[in-house]
Amino acid sequence: MKGHASVTQQPVFTLSHVFHEVAQRLARWHQLYRQRRELAQLSDATLADLGLSRADIQQEAERPFWDDPLRK
Repeated sequence: MKGHASVTQQPVFTLSHVFHEVAQRLARWHQLYRQRRELAQLSDATLADLGLSRADIQQEAERPFWDDPLRK
């Protein structure tokens, strides 16, 4: 048809997009691992100041690194 432009669709998932998503997920998992390890090392006095118990922190520290409460 004259004046009708053909539309080509781009793939939804490019290799670059997939790589970027995987890199972000790995970075988030590493961040969770570090934060949980740091929480486990806090003193009881610091935990009390934060209103947390050692049991709360132990439960959080034992979660697997991929268990993201924010689902980021």
